[in-house]
Amino acid sequence: MSNIAEKEAAAETTPHNQKEMPFAVVFGEPVSEMPTDLYIPPDALEVFLEAFEGPLDLLLYLIKRQNIDILDIPIADITAQYMRYIELMDVLQLELAGDYLVMAAMLAEIKSRMLLPRPGDNEEEEDPRAELVRRLQEYERYKQAADDLDRLPRYERDVFGAIVEFPDRCIQHEPPEVSLDMLLKVFSEVLARAEMYSHHHIAREPLSVRERMSQVLERITADKFVEFTVFFTVEEGRAGVIVSLLAILELLKESLIEMVQNEINGPIYVKAAA
Repeated sequence: MSNIAEKEAAAETTPHNQKEMPFAVVFGEPVSEMPTDLYIPPDALEVFLEAFEGPLDLLLYLIKRQNIDILDIPIADITAQYMRYIELMDVLQLELAGDYLVMAAMLAEIKSRMLLPRPGDNEEEEDPRAELVRRLQEYERYKQAADDLDRLPRYERDVFGAIVEFPDRCIQHEPPEVSLDMLLKVFSEVLARAEMYSHHHIAREPLSVRERMSQVLERITADKFVEFTVFFTVEEGRAGVIVSLLAILELLKESLIEMVQNEINGPIYVKAAA
């Protein structure tokens, strides 16, 4: 009670702007004086052991730490080390998973089977450790594969992307020029479709290139593009398609029409020259 009275008296005489700052806060209460006795409860200290992902991971760790051949496991020594680890987890009040206890029972069973007398030479018995060795080898392969994948560069962990903006950058894409090869390619496709209708015509009327030139000029204007394939009528057969092509080439030669292509391997358009 005397200590409490002294603290209250000191607080009254001390100005508010010169109040001593606490050096710790315990359960929400500030502490400005060192305690006379320091008591640490036993649950205040926690020890973190190396984390294992399961009983197989623990067994593999014990085997590799002693450079033991996984095909010839000394089951008695490994079982003893495994049980010491289980007891250590129990002492430190760590939560034991059921898989660890199941593995402990399995090791104890294998140990007891190996202590039993061997059968005669005529009878062959499988090694009690075979199933455990198979599971350990399979787990080791998957763990090694997971480690190899984890060592690969990972986006936003080892590699970070950068975005750079160019607000003043202006890109102009000019339409590609129509090449003669592309013109012949499109014409060959139209010609192939025209061959399908050639057998429908019994008699053909003579076709005029000049007349076809006039027909092409009637179908186009200077402010609108028309697709190149529209000027070919496949029902006219090979002769009609060839006459249409000659008419278009003649108009192009005399600069009466223009041809454009917006992209490579794209459609070809025709319009009247300005």
